[in-house]
Amino acid sequence: MGLFDGLMGNASEVNLQEVQRDFANVLASTETIEKAYRLIRDMFIFTNKRLILVDKQGVTGKKVEYHSIPYKSITHFSIETAGNFDLDAELKIWISGTQMPIEKQFNKSLNIYELQSVLAEYVLK
Repeated sequence: MGLFDGLMGNASEVNLQEVQRDFANVLASTETIEKAYRLIRDMFIFTNKRLILVDKQGVTGKKVEYHSIPYKSITHFSIETAGNFDLDAELKIWISGTQMPIEKQFNKSLNIYELQSVLAEYVLK
């Protein structure tokens, strides 16, 4: 991910082997990572069982909050593709019991349809 993308609030896909190794202590024994994206220091990880939002806090980022969302809690989601003059694509996820969606932006080079397919595969089970 380029610095410009990070400053614009866009996320980019990251290496799955590194994420699987780095987050092994957060994953269940039968859980595998399907997709992972980084937004400067924060991450969101799509596993075969849930969505994990990783929020690094403070100046050093040593304090980390892990927010786990089982796919069955996702009531609906939407994607917005990047346009000719638009620099980013957008994902919105609504969780049961909340009114406001979780919103994430991705750089234009990311295949937002692929991300939508991962979500659809698990949410629609």
